[in-house]
Amino acid sequence: MAERLLITALKGGINTKIITLNGKKITKMPSALEKLPGLRTLDLQNNRIQKVCPEISCLTQLTLLNLGNNVLEDVPEEMRCLISLKKLHLFGNRICRFASRVCDGLQNLILLNLNDNQLTSLPQEIGRLKSLTCLSINHNQLTIIPRELCSLENLSELHLNYNQLMYIPEEIKFLQKLKQLFLVRNNLEALPEGLCQLKNLKILDIAGNVIQIFPQGFQNLKLREFYCEGNPLFLKRPITTTQPKDIWTLWEITARFIIRELEENNPFLMNAIECHPEAREKISQAKQCAICKKPFLSEWLECVQFVSPSKNWKISKNLQLIPLQILLCSYQCFDQRGPDLFEIAQE
Repeated sequence: MAERLLITALKGGINTKIITLNGKKITKMPSALEKLPGLRTLDLQNNRIQKVCPEISCLTQLTLLNLGNNVLEDVPEEMRCLISLKKLHLFGNRICRFASRVCDGLQNLILLNLNDNQLTSLPQEIGRLKSLTCLSINHNQLTIIPRELCSLENLSELHLNYNQLMYIPEEIKFLQKLKQLFLVRNNLEALPEGLCQLKNLKILDIAGNVIQIFPQGFQNLKLREFYCEGNPLFLKRPITTTQPKDIWTLWEITARFIIRELEENNPFLMNAIECHPEAREKISQAKQCAICKKPFLSEWLECVQFVSPSKNWKISKNLQLIPLQILLCSYQCFDQRGPDLFEIAQE
């Protein structure tokens, strides 16, 4: 049957645009492809093909190539000649090698599907696929992704589920057109702060990692959907840090106490604050915690609220329904130590 279909295609010569030979138990790509330079679609999925034939380099007008569910072990350099290719499906093979020079010729590629293979790394040259909008590499063995991948300025979907990724590079902030990011079942312990700069990100799935805390600025993301089940959120004990923003200053402690006393119309402080316009201006910049409703000046990850997530958890546009709602302040120190700290401030 396959031979008959191929003969029919060959009779069409340059006018043959589409060849579909799905599930025909083919073990080799037909070398006669070199006689079909006008071919636009080549669909050979669900066969037993072991190698990409050299003759494929003649298909310079090919726009779709589907070699999914075969037994390929590499992505050879011959594919760089497919200069018109827009969609490349290589899912369900045994690919463990990706020739770096392939990326030089695939300048029109918009979709690359490498799901269910055995890749442990990607070539740095993948950053040359400037037209790429969708990259899917689920179910592989990636431990890192090259920083060069973050130069794909047109990328809108990135699927990296079920790999062994330890971290995501800070350079992800350059993927400004990214709308969907999937990182399910990796070994991620944290998310980069650069992620918080992705203004167009709408869907984020980090389920099944070992993430314990979200980066500063995470609450500013405008997500429509967020999934984070299966992470040990906030199990890590507090650590000592030298960053001023992570330690309450004496000014912050004093300011919070003064703000509370002013709200209670303390006559001594109400008169004193009028004589210190600089302090009055600073205190006027205080924000209000959405949970405890108390004022604060500096950000602090201490006031949190736990919400039981539903089975199919989704988050609203402003992240108001996040399972572990992160808000940036705490006022409890004044309930216990405020006056003493204020006396120290006066000294």
